Amino acid sequence: MGVDVASCYRRYAPMVLRRCRAMLYDEESAHDAMQEVFVRLIRRADMLTETHLGGLMYCMATNVCLNVIRTRRRKPESPDAERIELIADTDAGPDAVDANDMLNRIFEHEDASTRVIATLHYSDGFTLEATAKAAGLSVSGVRKRLRMLAKRARKLKEHAR
Repeated sequence: MGVDVASCYRRYAPMVLRRCRAMLYDEESAHDAMQEVFVRLIRRADMLTETHLGGLMYCMATNVCLNVIRTRRRKPESPDAERIELIADTDAGPDAVDANDMLNRIFEHEDASTRVIATLHYSDGFTLEATAKAAGLSVSGVRKRLRMLAKRARKLKEHAR
């Protein structure tokens, strides 16, 4: 029993890296998170089987990235330094910074699971049913959280004008 970590890395590393990039918006952090996913896989390789390994890797990447996001939130460098770094690293200009700032304000008082739900549904294109299954909630629970996020986004947009 167990999985071949080397073949797993060749097969799933691109998917894991895409997921980490999508959640962390930082190439260096995404690579670090991807490596952490495979370190965790190595630790548990003898207990795993090849079945549903892609889904497991996706969930592991999501969880590792959420841990990174939580750590950043608890121990931010400095808001000004983070914003300056974001502006310097982006090719999209101030609109991308404004969008990122808006997303941070939308999610600042939400659970990490709500961010995952929104990412799965809006960014990754999951259906409500697939999102609910991945999050361990009912479809109505997912729908309610997405509705509350949309409401908060509208309020923030109105106040920004």
